[in-house]
Amino acid sequence: MNRQLEGLEDLEGTYPFDIRQSYRARKLNRFLWNLRLAEYRAPFVADEAKACRDAGLSDFETDLVLERDWLAMVKYGVPMFLIEKIARVLKITNLEIYAIFRGESFEDFLKTRRVPDAR
Repeated sequence: MNRQLEGLEDLEGTYPFDIRQSYRARKLNRFLWNLRLAEYRAPFVADEAKACRDAGLSDFETDLVLERDWLAMVKYGVPMFLIEKIARVLKITNLEIYAIFRGESFEDFLKTRRVPDAR
């Protein structure tokens, strides 16, 4: 581990992303990155579980996708940039994901924003 990051994982709400997480999540990250392309998106929309299996994702990684467990994805090593790829396919906004991260309903989350009517 990078010495500059020592102890960082002990800070509540902090999920360091380093080479270990990057390597561990490489298949899932590649899968999510590829969703930007129609030839990967269409099979995913048609049958999410099959698309995950065809991509060689583990059962754990497939569950992360199918259950939309955004925070577990981050902890596993998926950058927000790649979560945004699947979110667009699923027509989920970043604000909705942020609400889930905080354990709030979307409506309650919007009440905490300076632009409460944002969608």
